[in-house]
Amino acid sequence: MSARDDSPAALRADWLAVAGGLLASLALLWFTTREPLVVAGFAGGTLALGALGWALARRRAPAREPDWALPDWSVTFAAIDGEAAAVAIIDRAGRLVCANAAHEAAFGTTTAPPRLPLDAEFAEAMARAGRDAWREGSARLDRVCAGARAWSVEARRAGRGEDFLIWRLAELTAADPAAELARHLGGKLGRALAGAGIAAAMVDVDGRILAASSGFAQRATGDPAAALAGMEFVALLRQDEHDRISWERDGVRGGPLTMYYVPVVDPDAPSTAAGAPDPESVPALMLLVEAGLGIGAGASTAEGHAAVPHLEALLSQLPLGLAMADRDGRLLFANAAFMRAAGREAELPPPFPSDLVVREDKAALSDAVRRHAQGPAAAGDIAVRLKGQPEDPVSLSLATVRGLGEAAVLLGLTDTTEETRLKRQVAQATKMQAVGQLAGGVAHDFNNVLTAILGTCDLMLLRHTPGDSDYDDIQQIRANSNRAASLTRQLLAFSRQQTLRPQVLQLPDVVSDVSQMLKRLIGEKIRFEVRHDRDLGAIRADPTQLEQVIVNLVVNARDALMAKTDGVGNGNARLTIATRRVTAADVRTMRSEILPQGDYTALVIEDTGSGIAPEHLAKIFEPFFTTKEQGRGTGLGLSTVYGIVKQSGGFIFAESEVGKGTKFSIYFPVHHGAVPLAAPARAEEPGKWSGGGKVLLVEDEESVRAVAERALTRQGYEVTAAADGEEGLDYVRLGRRFDLVVSDVVMPVMDGPAMARAIRELAPGLPVLFMSGYAEEQLRNEIDIANMHFLPKPFSVQQISDKVREVLGAARG
Repeated sequence: MSARDDSPAALRADWLAVAGGLLASLALLWFTTREPLVVAGFAGGTLALGALGWALARRRAPAREPDWALPDWSVTFAAIDGEAAAVAIIDRAGRLVCANAAHEAAFGTTTAPPRLPLDAEFAEAMARAGRDAWREGSARLDRVCAGARAWSVEARRAGRGEDFLIWRLAELTAADPAAELARHLGGKLGRALAGAGIAAAMVDVDGRILAASSGFAQRATGDPAAALAGMEFVALLRQDEHDRISWERDGVRGGPLTMYYVPVVDPDAPSTAAGAPDPESVPALMLLVEAGLGIGAGASTAEGHAAVPHLEALLSQLPLGLAMADRDGRLLFANAAFMRAAGREAELPPPFPSDLVVREDKAALSDAVRRHAQGPAAAGDIAVRLKGQPEDPVSLSLATVRGLGEAAVLLGLTDTTEETRLKRQVAQATKMQAVGQLAGGVAHDFNNVLTAILGTCDLMLLRHTPGDSDYDDIQQIRANSNRAASLTRQLLAFSRQQTLRPQVLQLPDVVSDVSQMLKRLIGEKIRFEVRHDRDLGAIRADPTQLEQVIVNLVVNARDALMAKTDGVGNGNARLTIATRRVTAADVRTMRSEILPQGDYTALVIEDTGSGIAPEHLAKIFEPFFTTKEQGRGTGLGLSTVYGIVKQSGGFIFAESEVGKGTKFSIYFPVHHGAVPLAAPARAEEPGKWSGGGKVLLVEDEESVRAVAERALTRQGYEVTAAADGEEGLDYVRLGRRFDLVVSDVVMPVMDGPAMARAIRELAPGLPVLFMSGYAEEQLRNEIDIANMHFLPKPFSVQQISDKVREVLGAARG
């Protein structure tokens, strides 16, 4: 579009054209009508409208945009080209309109933010940041990665119409405290140390010098500019028969030296599972001071005072937690790393070091500082508890210094937050393992008692009929015994020692099977929702145990919802069960330290109930821990869930916020093998085995042995009872023939599997039926014996009779 011409000649031409047109119109109108009034009215109206249009045009004429307001991308490029960060500018259409050299070198110019060649898991985060920046005006991401490189990202809307988005990506580089300290040693701080009488050198793990101050080079070689990098540190020193060290250059006349060893580690670096880095595996800063004079030797007292600011400047740059105290125990200086390790990063150093610790440790720390300040040169450590973490002692190192004016004690403290967290996790895992072993042992022993009680009740019921005076009492004893057996099964589930019957199945099918029962459990006052993802992978688990997991979690959620609403419920009371597909990429994005990378099918049960307090959340899976009122819970529900999930190879996580609700997420590994077809159930053939036969019964518990013997004898079997494995083996050695061996697993001297192997050498092919309270799957993994069968404890008289008949029937064909 061309610009409008506003010159006087052009205006005159425009007016002449308008006047000519008006005259021609009037002439045509006169020729047509011959009415003077009509012609005059038309002329007057036309002139009035023209005047009004001219006035409005004059008022609305747009202001001419100055030439300097037009965008000049060459100037913009010159402004951003010097940036160390990668900078790119895009328009509303997402086109790259300008980028600096750093952006071109890192990402090229074929793609524009947010569509950069980054790792796949950061694509959605970049797209979301772009949308937020266009909507809110700015957005930020702390970290995005492409391979081994990482950047922090900032996006900001700009321009007169805010039609452009400026992306700034600053590359994140790992700090190298050793290189930084080496650079300082070769500069002003190294010369300041030399002026204070301190010879400093950095030594690698092989004992070779990486960098040295001019003072060190002067004392070691006589030349302050000597190049010592790569030389053996110990080659410049000598040691006498009293283990005193001195300069090799001075020979036997050299004075003794005091050497301070400071490992150069970064306290902000992520700790490994073993805790802080080994001091012997990192470079070290060696500070050498003449022992007789102390730090600052060779300088006057005034010079010693003058050197303190330089030393503070050095200490403030180090990543090590260091502080200085005077002879009266007052804290003169503490660097940022020291305050961060003490949990007081955003605060000023307190007047005394004892202000950092709990009240019980104040006196011990004050005495230690005073002893190091006023006594002979020494170094040591003291265990103290900081106010920020009073439950976990930390090690505070103290070293005597001399010649720095008021400075008398050097304090060292390392940030142990990550190490403490790992220690707590290990302690919790160890405790849970010990509790699990105890629970499993108790449940196993208790199963023997329950077996005797249930068996005795069954035998008594054979002699009493309904209506007898004792019949109802026996039934009550039996019912209570079955209830106790249910508790032992829960203990075995927590200790992962129960018997599972795993199958390859789809998780939504299990949820569907129990949905109707769950609706009756939670009632109509709670909104119940079920959602399933598509393309869920199959899992391998026991469907009956999975149903127990779902029921236990749903019952807990129902109780939390009713507690929040005082039992009346409301529209916000919601319980959701969802199944989700979790890929290996999703696991990487989660950055979980517990969940291994792989494909999972997740079961999520979430409620909007009262929530779990943070101090209780870490204990909810422990047996017998409950926050319910007395008589409303045994404390075994969640421990049972935990045991079933872990025994099935899964992982369970709990998230909760008081007043907002709780979410349990259970991850089962996807079964990648072939899904077996369900075998048709075979109808039992009771007439196939009529009973009878010789049975060797081996059981160390007398009450269990008596019940089993009476039960089998009543069924027509000839039973030979043995109290332990050696006695049972002796019966076979004597030449007695048996059709079946029924044996306990855990027995003193010789256990059941050892006895069975010895019997098989004498009678190959003899079937063995093991009785145990431990898990069948666990026993089969530990006992490699062919033709082995299993009967879980506790069992009834009918169950042991049926199992013996089944095993003998299979053996006889």
